[in-house]
Amino acid sequence: MVVQRGNENMVSESEAQQAISTILEYIEPGQSNREGLVDTPSRVVNSWKEIFSGYDEDPAEVLSSTFNAEDYDGIVLLRDIEFHSTCEHHLQPFTGRAHIAYIPIERIVGISKLARIVDLHARRLQNQERITKGIADDLEQHLNPLGAAVIIEASHGCMKCRGVKKQNSIMTTSAMRGVFFDKNEARTELMQLIQSPPL
Repeated sequence: MVVQRGNENMVSESEAQQAISTILEYIEPGQSNREGLVDTPSRVVNSWKEIFSGYDEDPAEVLSSTFNAEDYDGIVLLRDIEFHSTCEHHLQPFTGRAHIAYIPIERIVGISKLARIVDLHARRLQNQERITKGIADDLEQHLNPLGAAVIIEASHGCMKCRGVKKQNSIMTTSAMRGVFFDKNEARTELMQLIQSPPL
């Protein structure tokens, strides 16, 4: 979903900065004029423009740059795509890597577009399950492949700095579509490719 930034009902940038000022006052009462905090509201809002830029992108546009597959019918895999996202439950960061695969029928997509589709989903308020499903849905809808697969491994700030405070836990999610869901052979080959040693 693309958020229309021109919507008249949207919160203005100055209103967002005021909200940050209120939060800072809650955290550190009476210190909003301290040198280190004076420009924090504007800095936070400006950083959020990049961190949450995924709302301004359209999956159809990202995946529209395709080429003739020239009868290639094997697995196309881009692995170890690093990403940074923000948990919608506690506004804590979570980071990790994504592995994206598909088997083309007629068209292949530019390789950088696979990384961009990860960023599109990651740069929104998210949970890991939604990112995984969203990427798989986009591949299936816009590339119409024989199969699509998404595996994401991530470490979550909300697990590290609060609550259970587990520093080394990694969460893994997957979405398998088409032949990756139906055929063990395709899934096995995919996992072997993901686990192969780096160059």
